[in-house]
Amino acid sequence: MDLPFTKVLTTFFLFLVTAVMEILGCYFPYLILNQGRSQWLWVPTVLALGAFVWLLTLHPAASGRIYAAYGGIYIFTALLWLRYVDQVSLSRWDLAGGAVVLIGAALIILQPQGVIR
Repeated sequence: MDLPFTKVLTTFFLFLVTAVMEILGCYFPYLILNQGRSQWLWVPTVLALGAFVWLLTLHPAASGRIYAAYGGIYIFTALLWLRYVDQVSLSRWDLAGGAVVLIGAALIILQPQGVIR
């Protein structure tokens, strides 16, 4: 299996940035609706969700396989968000689950025909 490292890294980075935009698009409304923060946060909400939708168009193909792999990276990113933005310590169950989904995403991304097509 001959996979170009840059393509794998680019795919992972694209998934990671897409996940961050999706999380931001949900986090800002949470701050507005549950924390009483400024209504001006709707502006970055719209920008984040717009970026999220645009980033989805950059993925290698629109298929269930892409979204399955993205889901694993999304979960990993959400756990990082929980730890570093929400300042919540991750449990060993969080860490084990994060490892499982990363392994699952890697299996999908790195399957024999190459990086997701």
